Amino acid sequence: MAKELGKIEKPEVQSVSGKRKLLVVPMTYYSESAPEEYLKLFNKYWEQSAEHIANLEAKIGSINHVYHESVAVAGKEALDIIEKLNPACHAIIKQKSEAGATVEAAEDRELVEEGMDWERCLIMGFISQKVAKTVSEFYMDVAKKRYEKIAKTIDKTLKKKEVGAIFIREGHMVQFDKDIEVFSVSPPALDEIHRWQRDYMEKPKEDQSEKNAKE
Repeated sequence: MAKELGKIEKPEVQSVSGKRKLLVVPMTYYSESAPEEYLKLFNKYWEQSAEHIANLEAKIGSINHVYHESVAVAGKEALDIIEKLNPACHAIIKQKSEAGATVEAAEDRELVEEGMDWERCLIMGFISQKVAKTVSEFYMDVAKKRYEKIAKTIDKTLKKKEVGAIFIREGHMVQFDKDIEVFSVSPPALDEIHRWQRDYMEKPKEDQSEKNAKE
């Protein structure tokens, strides 16, 4: 019989003695073309995340295992990939690795690559609604398999009384085992990033409305 799966929540520290514990750290990314305003928020977010993680470790114990989305290798090879994906995040994970944490292979390489290809197709857009629906279904199917793989990896490697940390984008659908107590890392800068993104997306609409009004 399959195990019942639990939801992400913020338990009281006193309630997790002896249980497996997992810190969930939302991923934020940037590109070299990103506006300076966003880059400041990005750096602020990772600085606050590092502080939040350290505070949690002081209460529940040091991190024993690290998992990162899209990474299908372990150890030094994983660190090299993470450094290319996100140097700010890499700095935190490298520190945990040097302190004794194991960087695990969280995902399956073929599923990651397949998911990336389907995502590229979705970004390009479609003329046919039928094709759009088909590609979307393929993408969601791969995503589901990826989330299941991540959950199995964590369940297999995270032992009783150990602490893990997973770095993964918001909106993920990984279902963690019910005996894993989950702590969400969400520093104030994350809300600031959300507000900035909303404003950034709304600005073109506002500019167009002003242009239409003038015409």
